[in-house]
Amino acid sequence: MQDLVKKFENLTIQSDFIFKKVMSRKRICIHLLEELLQIKIADINYLEAEKSLEPDYTSRGIRLDIIVEDDNNTHYNLEMQVKNNRNPHTKAFVLPKRSRYYQALLDIDLLQQGQEYDQLPPTYVIFICVFDFFDEGNYVYTFKKRCLENLELELPDEATTMLLNTKGTHGDISKDIKSFYDYVNNHIVTTDFTKQIDDEISYLKLDTKVRREFMLMEARLLDERREGIAEGEAIGFAKGKDIGIAEGEAMGITKGETNANIATAKRLLSIGLSVQDIAKATTLPIEQVEALKADQA
Repeated sequence: MQDLVKKFENLTIQSDFIFKKVMSRKRICIHLLEELLQIKIADINYLEAEKSLEPDYTSRGIRLDIIVEDDNNTHYNLEMQVKNNRNPHTKAFVLPKRSRYYQALLDIDLLQQGQEYDQLPPTYVIFICVFDFFDEGNYVYTFKKRCLENLELELPDEATTMLLNTKGTHGDISKDIKSFYDYVNNHIVTTDFTKQIDDEISYLKLDTKVRREFMLMEARLLDERREGIAEGEAIGFAKGKDIGIAEGEAMGITKGETNANIATAKRLLSIGLSVQDIAKATTLPIEQVEALKADQA
């Protein structure tokens, strides 16, 4: 328990948990979007608060996204991305396909049954990365669809993906966005905006309800992980008598990860996610997730 207390006390804006709590403050979230996009936003509405049980607003694994709608019906998905992960099997970076998946989830939920396609609102999927995915040094990488035969032609689908690079060195960003980058990277307060963020984090860490929420979440995830790894290692060591200890340990770790994914799948099924979304989130076969769902019925 002491380890969890220390972990909570050391949380920064890079933590998914703290990031969502901070961005749940309207004044902070609005200012970040205004400074990033150089627009004016009168108000925002937090959609995930209204749709906490909707699968389309529960992202892969335990990611804690911010999904908001502004007064012009533009929708934003904000996520803190700390690690530039690769698929352990294909070795491919997962961020590009993750952005595609997030955009799909937004669109599926935003277009109600019977509505025409042109009623889809403008969307922004924004990843705040503490690494430079493209190694180009840009502060921001903004993507829209363009015609390869004529790059001046843009497909007007109003879907935008932005990768913010907090380690960037050049580009056109505002003073407050630069200060936000510095705060994310090094916990340096240089403007009133980052002071607001820092004060909010300090307040959150004094809130016993917030502390309890974090510790319960971490304890559940840790238990699931330990159970999966322990079972997998036991199987691996048992088989190691015949195939060698090293290979047995490797099998154990693999089995443990699988069991952890199964535990996660069961938890996501309990809150109503679809079989397809859970399969994508856990990398389990759809047939296995369907079997888990049948067992819970």
